[in-house]
Amino acid sequence: MRVLITEDDDNLRMALQVALRGAGFAVDAAEDLPAAEEALFVNAYDCAVFDRMLPAGDALRFVHGRREQGWQVPVLFLTARDSESDRIDGLRLGGDDYLVKPFAMAELVARVRSLCRRGPAGRPAVLRCADVELDGGRHRVTRAGVLLTLTRKEFLVLERLMSAPGRPVSRQELISYAWDEMADPASNVLDVVVAQLRRKLRDPPLIHTVRGTGYRIGA
Repeated sequence: MRVLITEDDDNLRMALQVALRGAGFAVDAAEDLPAAEEALFVNAYDCAVFDRMLPAGDALRFVHGRREQGWQVPVLFLTARDSESDRIDGLRLGGDDYLVKPFAMAELVARVRSLCRRGPAGRPAVLRCADVELDGGRHRVTRAGVLLTLTRKEFLVLERLMSAPGRPVSRQELISYAWDEMADPASNVLDVVVAQLRRKLRDPPLIHTVRGTGYRIGA
């Protein structure tokens, strides 16, 4: 799951990146609205976190404008503005959640995870393919009822494949989903993760190479 953070405070922005990456998210960060606009143009996100008051203006107006254009990515606003009217405006004009500063990082991670599960079209909480079951809410994968121990990247790659059963998923799509902007798309990190996944899933094989494209999952 990929998250965009837009926060102008350098220390808080770094702390948010560390907390969310530590929880298994791929994270991109922007320090102002123009940088956020560029990131949203280039990448697809499962959730966006915005500080409300940014150097270029109120992020609430920015999000509201995108909502009017049909943008559906779930948004969490961070703000020191804690009046009832501020919270109502945040939710009325495009926010899906509203967290007042100061806040606990564990609570922010939990809220982001909940919004990512919701997704633009309501991603299923549990994905199934053959005898494999992936529970995104509990970060849990089983095959034939046996619990598998996966790394964060293995979980994310499997989640993306299982979101498109039987359909080829490109290498770039998998890298964009499981890694953030710091990843080198020319490296073999994806191949290593897929090889580890195949070993942990065991036989019969479910993950298949689609030459010239990427991978697909299916019996």
